[in-house]
Order: sequence, then structure tokens, then C-alpha cells
Amino acid sequence: MDPKEFARRRKQLMRMMGSDAIAILPTNPEQSRNRDVDFPFRPDSDFYYLTGFAEPEAVAVLVPGRPHGEYLLFCRERDAEMETWNGRRAGPEGAVERFGADDAFPIGDIDEILPGLLESRERVFYNMGAVPEFDKRVIGWVSAIRSQSRAGKHAPDEFVSLEHFVHDMRLYKSRAEIQVMRQAANIAARAHKRAMQACRPGMMEYQLEAEYLHEFRMAGGVPAYPSIVGGGENACILHYTENNAELKDGDLLLIDAGVEHDYYASDITRTFPVNGRFSKAQRAIYELVLDAQRAAIEEVYPGNSWNAPHTAAVKVLTKGLVKLGLLKGRPAALIKEQSYRRFYMHRTGHWLGMDVHDVGDYKVGDAWRVLEPGMVLTVEPGLYIAGGSKGVARKWWNIGVRIEDDVLVTRDGYDVLSKNVPKTVEEIEALMA
Repeated sequence: MDPKEFARRRKQLMRMMGSDAIAILPTNPEQSRNRDVDFPFRPDSDFYYLTGFAEPEAVAVLVPGRPHGEYLLFCRERDAEMETWNGRRAGPEGAVERFGADDAFPIGDIDEILPGLLESRERVFYNMGAVPEFDKRVIGWVSAIRSQSRAGKHAPDEFVSLEHFVHDMRLYKSRAEIQVMRQAANIAARAHKRAMQACRPGMMEYQLEAEYLHEFRMAGGVPAYPSIVGGGENACILHYTENNAELKDGDLLLIDAGVEHDYYASDITRTFPVNGRFSKAQRAIYELVLDAQRAAIEEVYPGNSWNAPHTAAVKVLTKGLVKLGLLKGRPAALIKEQSYRRFYMHRTGHWLGMDVHDVGDYKVGDAWRVLEPGMVLTVEPGLYIAGGSKGVARKWWNIGVRIEDDVLVTRDGYDVLSKNVPKTVEEIEALMA
């Protein structure tokens, strides 16, 4: 992404902070996987959103109005030996030259430099609790300044949650962000189509997962989250990730998989028959979920409530379940009693962005948030009928269906970013044939 995008974000945040404040934002610490192996490092999303800097052991500091530079970055120094073992580092020089810092310092010098930056600032913008070990250092710096009040030093009086401001910024995607998210959706779309074409009875779930990993890595991406590849009864487990069962002829397969591309996630779910042909019962459930998704997507437009897509999906699903004999009673009463939750137990969507379950409040006060242009959300109704369900005919058992797309709120409606993935029965069967 263009470095100007990160600079624009920092300037916007500093305008909101005011001239008498300071913001401190450390990146994620590295995480041990086992013994001397770490998990692949990924920077904290808020940190990367403001800096574009992807190395560990780094802290960003914003000091509005500081004469010698408002954006400071503390990072690892260049080290020829360590870089031979573990890869290249930008160093403080690179932080200035390549990542737009006004000034940069070795991370080992932060205890000497940062207390001086805190002096005479009224407010500290910081995410307390995100990195507990770093919390102690920040509190220690402020306490040390307060202990020197007789020497004329003034410590900040107020701590403000930085995430409250940054997360609201992240909720509204810029043109550059939308372009990246569209690319992420297209990469995932290719992977979903590849899996549909590769699927055969007798394959293992992890073999289909491998088709996604291949497409993601060929495009330079990584999974945005552990892929869900659930065949038959496993499709009725919402967060199934074992992916180690055999795919059986006659079963449905639910795959929830998305790529992270340039630090932005896609999140797409498709459900299709292992053998390429829907049975009559499978088709009835599938088309009911598809109708619910279409109704929900039509509720995505500026000025509408965040909850409107969910309400629309629930109405369609409940009426359909009554028609199919899976629920009995008046739809309005069943909705009020939430009887549908026996087969549909989750919400219809979530925000999407740098995190797959992205930041942003769903309510403002007691009211559901109003949708606005630039927001991106998933729309993902589903029905899950576990085997052995009491009072349910055997023909419905082990049918789990979810259909999920990534939807951008535009000025006059919506744009389905993941539109390139087939989702009608006819499209899926034709592709699998």
C-alpha cells in the first residue's frame, strides 16, 4: 500500500488527539510455537494500520506539534549477524527512509527517550491491557515523572483508550483499502472454485484445504483464519477445523475459507455436494439459505440499521423452516420465541477488514449502528441440522449449509466483493461437472 495512506491515517488520528497529547502503540510480541520455533510473526493490526511496519520489537509514538517530528518509531537496530540468521531489518535509518518516520531510535533506548516525550503532555492515548508487559513500562514511566513533580516535571493526567479512535477510523475503508479487499476476495474466489472442481468422494477434508492453501500462497497470501472444511456431520459444527475426515458420496461439504492479502482479510463460505449433485432435501435447505442471504444483502445500504440484514435473514429462514415442516407454528411467534435458533444459532454477519472479525462498534449507545459508505461486512446465514435431531425426519440429518459473502456499503447500496464465487445450485453443479 502507498506510504501516503499510512501518513494520512496518522495525521487524521493526531487531529483527533489534540496538540497536548501523546499516543504510544507497541506491536505484537513474537509468540513461541514450541521449543525454539515461533509462530510466523504478524504485526498488531492497529500498529500496522498506522505505520506499515511489519517487524517485531517496535513501538510507534505520535506527538502532535513536536518541533523535531511528530511520528517516531522505535525498532531493532541493524545487525549483520542476526540478519544472517533471521532476515533483514530496516533499522532506525530504514524506518525514516522507507516507512515515513520523522525520527527513529533503537528499541533498546526507549526507556531513556520516551519519559522525556511524556513530560508536559496532558493525555496519553494507549491501549491498556493489549500488551500487559508493556503496560507496566508505561505506568513506570509516568510514575517516575510524577515522583519528580517537585523538580518541576509534569506527568500526564489522563489515559485515553487509543483503540476507540483507531477502530472507528478502521471501520471506514478508503479506496486503497477497498482495492486490496477486492483483490483478497478474488484470490479466495479462485480458491473456492478450484476446490469445487477438485472435490471427489473419497478425498480427505485436508486435501481440499490444500487446494485453498495452494491458491492463497500462489498469490502471495496466507489464510486469514484456520479454514473450515467440514463434510457431512462436520458441516454442522460451526467452528470445525480438524479437517481430517473422509468426504463421502452423498454428503454436503461446507468450506469457510478466506485469504489475508496485504494484511486485509476475505471471508467466504460455500456449501456444495461432494459428488457434484444436490439431493432433493439438500437442495431445499440450500435454496432456503440462499434466499435468506439474498434478502439480507438487499438490506445493505446507507442509512439502514446494522441489524436489518439479520432480521431479514431470520424472517426468510423461519418461514422456510415452517414450510419444510422443521418448525411448527406461526412464523411471527416463532421469531419472537427465537425457535429458529435450534437450526440457526449465530448472527448474519460481522465487520471485515484487517481482522476477519474486524473492529468497530455494532451499537452506538443503545441503538444499532447505521450503515455508511465504506463499511465492509459479511452476510452469512446458515442452517445446521445435526444427525439424530429429535423430531426431525432422517432425510434432513447432517445437512449443514452456510453461504457467506463479503459486502461493501456503497453510496447508493452495496457491492458484493466476493461475487465471483458461484452460489446457485445450477452454477455449482455446472462447475463441478
